[in-house]
Amino acid sequence: MEFSYDDEQNGLREAVSALLARAYGDSEQRRRVVGTDPGFDEKTWGQLAEMGLLGLPFAEADGGMGAGPVEVSIVAEEIGRVLAPEPFVEAVVLAGGLVADLGTDAQRAEVLGALAEGRLLPAFAHTEIGSRWQASAQSVTATEDGGAWRLTGVKEPVPHGARADLLVVSALVDGATRLFLVPGDAEGLTRTGYRNHDGTRSAKVAFAGTPAQPLGAGTADQTAAIEKAQARARVAYGHEALGAMETALTTTAEYLKARKQFGVPLNKFQSLTFRAADMYVSLELARSTVMWATLVVDADGDVVAAADRARLQASRASRHIGKEAIQLHGGIGVTAEYKVGHYTSRLTAIDHLLGDGDWALARLAGSVGEQQTVDALQ
Repeated sequence: MEFSYDDEQNGLREAVSALLARAYGDSEQRRRVVGTDPGFDEKTWGQLAEMGLLGLPFAEADGGMGAGPVEVSIVAEEIGRVLAPEPFVEAVVLAGGLVADLGTDAQRAEVLGALAEGRLLPAFAHTEIGSRWQASAQSVTATEDGGAWRLTGVKEPVPHGARADLLVVSALVDGATRLFLVPGDAEGLTRTGYRNHDGTRSAKVAFAGTPAQPLGAGTADQTAAIEKAQARARVAYGHEALGAMETALTTTAEYLKARKQFGVPLNKFQSLTFRAADMYVSLELARSTVMWATLVVDADGDVVAAADRARLQASRASRHIGKEAIQLHGGIGVTAEYKVGHYTSRLTAIDHLLGDGDWALARLAGSVGEQQTVDALQ
């Protein structure tokens, strides 16, 4: 299977890499940015919009660039490489993807056009306390009175929910899951933001008779659409993890070359070199699986199953590489001042967004009986 990029895609990678290197090439700059709300740099977010990156996957008629999941994956990977805290996957792939899939012509033009220009930041408010990565709503409800819809309940955590200008909210309507649009300044909306362990932001979002607009024109259950959008986001997060893992591995290899023990560089100790080589194997196994999943998304194949496979492999690799990066750095690896711990923290956070590796493994194991069988080689 061909995994190489064409000239335009390589050009995109170089442009994104240059922009993010200027913004976060110095890890101290990232610490300063995530140390204050909203947890990302509004100027950098605007520059991503100026480059057309916030509209990459959306149709040109909706104000986007008409690109595909491969281009989205390139941006996500470069974000992970420097731990850029901008909510690209959350806003563009997940919340924006749901609007692109289900919205009316007017909703797509209004929301996606503003998102692409950097004027609007949407967030997907779906997770509820006690839920475990289900694609359906659990307790938040939507009721209609005279053609007007109102939401009641609590969503938590909502990534970047305190900063978001628009919330895409899942809610129950007569037992079915439907999606609604809620402006950030809506009546009866309460948002309490907080910082996560990796420096990103989440929020508790409460609805108390909050006015809402249905997303799309239909009345059918939208669980399947949510699951597909979440699967695309898991694949994109896989690419973000690839970028972070590659930097963690490179940083560790450079440290083994520079750090001396007993008068010789650490990379002269065979056991440490073997451990670094194992990290590389984990990275490449994850890379091949995640890139394959991206091509499945591009071909509109079984996106959910592909995302589960990618999440499982990326989860195993990120745990291995993060742990070994800290261990091979010795005492400095566990300090907040050194960056490998921050990479491990972000990799851990990614692993728990939209379903961790154990969850993906359980789903794959449950579908084994549905797979085709082949005759054993004679």
